[in-house]
Amino acid sequence: MAVRVERDGAVSTVILDRPDVRNAVDGPTAAALAGAFRDFDADASAHVAVLWGAGGTFCAGADLKAVGGPDGNRAEPDGDGPMGPTRLRLAKPVIAAIGGHAVAGGLELALWCDLRVAEEDAVLGVFSRRWGVPLIDGGTVRLPRVIGLGRALDLILTGRPVAAPEALAMGLVRRVVPALAHELAALPQQCLRSDRASALAGAGLAEDEAMAGEFQSGAAVLAGPGLAEGVGRFRGGAGRGGTPA
Repeated sequence: MAVRVERDGAVSTVILDRPDVRNAVDGPTAAALAGAFRDFDADASAHVAVLWGAGGTFCAGADLKAVGGPDGNRAEPDGDGPMGPTRLRLAKPVIAAIGGHAVAGGLELALWCDLRVAEEDAVLGVFSRRWGVPLIDGGTVRLPRVIGLGRALDLILTGRPVAAPEALAMGLVRRVVPALAHELAALPQQCLRSDRASALAGAGLAEDEAMAGEFQSGAAVLAGPGLAEGVGRFRGGAGRGGTPA
């Protein structure tokens, strides 16, 4: 299968598995990716998802060999994105675990994720620049929001490769943390998802609107049962002096 899912407790790992084309995504693969993430979002027992590419490559972008054929990526203004899940707004976090190349549409997939962690051999970039293929799946929108307009324009205009150390320095990825997904999955989920949703929704709002939205979202958490449980653990000494919370 081009896309498969593995479960480890509350963590779902969505795996791109087309090593013969360096995990490039064609139309059917894009649809399978979108379906996998819809299933994750609907599964109450799954708290965090990881997107990973098998065979040493995260994703080489859209499968250009499929362009113009029955398996070509969809390029419509509505519905799923050309790479699959990139227009979905999930209620739970997704982490891109990047090994090897995450380029062109593969970079757009990584930017759709909430967090990006990289292996030492990771290379990111807008490699589609050299083929005259535009970014149409969030690349020109999300990249400036993640690393700033100046750095984003450098990558977008040149199409140059960015190795893991530079990607880390510019904030495109963070350090490799294999246990990160499980750490997030173990945290109080209602509060985590509320704060995540507020941050995403407030990014395009004026400050007063964003503040009002944050309070409304947080008020629902304050009224929920999770707050008393968390406060009780704090009062009982959990998390003091760097101990686990």
